[in-house]
Amino acid sequence: MVDIHAHILPGVDDGPGTLIESIELIKQALKEGITDIISTSHAYNPHYDVSKNTVLEKIELLKNEMEKQNLSINIHSGQEIRIQDSTIERLKSEDALTLAKSKYVLLELPTSSVPVYTVKIIQEILNLNKVPIIAHPERNRAIAEKPSRLLKLINHGAIAQITAGSLSGHFGRNIQKLSLQLVDANLVHTYGSDVHNTKTRPLLFDKGLSYLEKHKRLDAVDIFLENNARIVENEEVIILEPKEPEKAKWWSLVM
Repeated sequence: MVDIHAHILPGVDDGPGTLIESIELIKQALKEGITDIISTSHAYNPHYDVSKNTVLEKIELLKNEMEKQNLSINIHSGQEIRIQDSTIERLKSEDALTLAKSKYVLLELPTSSVPVYTVKIIQEILNLNKVPIIAHPERNRAIAEKPSRLLKLINHGAIAQITAGSLSGHFGRNIQKLSLQLVDANLVHTYGSDVHNTKTRPLLFDKGLSYLEKHKRLDAVDIFLENNARIVENEEVIILEPKEPEKAKWWSLVM
């Protein structure tokens, strides 16, 4: 299994503070059956801006320690890129990292809004023959208030990544409920842990999948895991026809 969104590098952002903590996350991932992790440190975020070179250096540091401890998981480079006016230039210059050297770009929206230029950025990323992935849309307040905002982004060519902790209830019942509705409306296409540490932001990869299985969303589990694998291989992902928000009964959600 592939985890496409994880903060595992030591001392660079709000993920693990030390190499020891990073190794603990790797050990947990092994226990949950994960074979590949894309490291997605924050980039161009107001609080954290981990450069391409730092990502690559820290990955090598982590790989060396994993080899010493005989821990066999494939670590791939990437960044969680905060969307901004300069996003396209950073991708063109290759200052920004795609996921596992593929055409897929993990984009982070601000917590409370969907910037007015988001559609423009999506279209320009597509013009670069790359595919934007909206990270954890279920935790964006503007999308939670009006999920048709996510539908608009999907209709313009983006895909989206749901988070294990959201499905497992780690962020609360409302986000869990919204997450399932996004799954049912075919508005999310990939799956990531967004792990930061073992305590307050744990992996929960298996727990999120178990929640979907418990609620008979077995097809969603299969598609998420298949799409994650396809991203690492730089192949086309499976995209089902998105549903209109009204058909998904968004009005039943009380935030």
